Amino acid sequence: MKLIAGSRDSAARAAAAVAALVTVGAGLGLRAVAAGSVAKFGGDALYTVLLLALVVLLAPRLTPLRAAATALAASWAVEFLQLTPVPADLSRHSTVARLVLGSTFNAPDLFWYVVGAAAGWFLLTVLRPSGAREESAPTVTPAAP
Repeated sequence: MKLIAGSRDSAARAAAAVAALVTVGAGLGLRAVAAGSVAKFGGDALYTVLLLALVVLLAPRLTPLRAAATALAASWAVEFLQLTPVPADLSRHSTVARLVLGSTFNAPDLFWYVVGAAAGWFLLTVLRPSGAREESAPTVTPAAP
C-alpha cells in the first residue's frame, strides 16, 4: 500500500509542478493581453492558484480543502504584510520581491485571493483520482458487537 501511496504522491507532485508552470504562464499571458482591473485582479486569483500548486507540491497528501485554505492563508498573510513598510522597501531593490510580496495593501485583493483558492479547490477536487478521493474521505468503522 505504501508503494501505491508513494506513486500517487509522485504523480501529485508532478501534476502540481506542471500546474505551477502553467499558472505562471497564464499570469504572464494575462499581463500581456489585458490591462487594468482584469490584469490586476486576475493576477491576484492566479497568485493564490500558484501558491496552491506549490502547497500540493510540498504536501501532496493534504485534502483539496486544506491545500486551498493554506494557499489562501499565505496569500492573505502576504497582503497584510503590505500594511508594513517591509514589502515596499524590498520591492524597490528587487523585482522578485515585487512579484512575490507586492508593495501596497489593497483590500479588494483579499476577495480575489478567495476566488483563486476556490477555483483551485474546485480543480483539485474534480481532477483528483478517485482512489485519492476515497483515501482522503473520513471513514467510520462500526464498533464490534
